[in-house]
This record gives sequence, structure tokens and C-alpha cells, in this order.
Amino acid sequence: MTSFNLDDYIRKIPDFPKMGILFYDITSILASPVAFRYCIEKMSEIYKDKNIDAIAAIEARGFLFAAAFAFNMNIPIIPIRKKGKLPGVTLARKYALEYAQAEIEVHSADVPRGKRVLLTDDLIATGGTLNAARSLLSEGGAQVPEIFGIVGLPFLNYSKILDPTPVTTLINYQSE
Repeated sequence: MTSFNLDDYIRKIPDFPKMGILFYDITSILASPVAFRYCIEKMSEIYKDKNIDAIAAIEARGFLFAAAFAFNMNIPIIPIRKKGKLPGVTLARKYALEYAQAEIEVHSADVPRGKRVLLTDDLIATGGTLNAARSLLSEGGAQVPEIFGIVGLPFLNYSKILDPTPVTTLINYQSE
């Protein structure tokens, strides 16, 4: 694909989930085989020579991109889920939301000690969830050389919380 405008496949929904928020909806990418294929091919192109041993994905939309990428690259996928969703022994990390706290978990046995794990989500906003996930993977002994997202919202300053880990996105939006 020489010329492809991913923005054409991202639905913008004003005032969701609350007034004043512009929501960037990636489900329209999933509804388009051409757009979804573009995303997976771009991910594979970016990481083909970066010696990635596994990919970790944030629940739930991050799973969709990570699973296709993992299949393409023949590497394992490590699900990072909301608290209480994993049945085995887990590592857990709490993190702050705008008005509350949340907690994510990963099966401790799934984290490959000493291996390079690409951390991914569909959209990177403030970076809080990804920062907590990066901490979980590091606690489990993995290296997180990079963070990947389909959509980036750098105006929310995710780079401050995710520094020094490099962040790559396929498309960025500069303001709401």
C-alpha cells in the first residue's frame, strides 16, 4: 500500500464518554479488512528486524491487533487483563485513572524472563495503563524495549509517563 490514509478509518465521536471529550474509535478499523490489514502490515514492517520475542497487549482492543501481529511474527502474545480475569498466579499493579483507581494483572508464568516484549494497546492517551503494564512486565523479568499503539494522543503528554521507553504509533492527533 503506497498511499493509505488511516485517519479515514478512525471514527471521531464528540462528547463520549462525557461532554468535552472527543473519542477516537478504532472499531471502524476493525470493520474494514483493508484498514486492519494495513495496521498489521505496518506493525510487522516496523518490528521485523527488532528482535521482539513476544507481544503484550492491554485488554481489550489491544488484544485484537496484538493477536494478528503475533500470528504474523510467530511470537507469543501475553494478555494483560483487568483485575480478577486471570485464573492463575498473577502479578498485579494499581494505577490512577482520572477520578479513581484501576488494577491490571498478568499471569506471572507468561512473562518471559530476560526476553524482549513489545507492549501494545490500540490507543495511547495519558499512558497510565501502559506504564502500569510496563512495570508488571519488568517485575516479571521481561525487557520492554518499545511501546506501540495504533493511535497516539501526544497532547495528553503520555511521553512524560512512558519515558524513557520509545513510543511508536501509526497516527497521532494533536488536540481534541
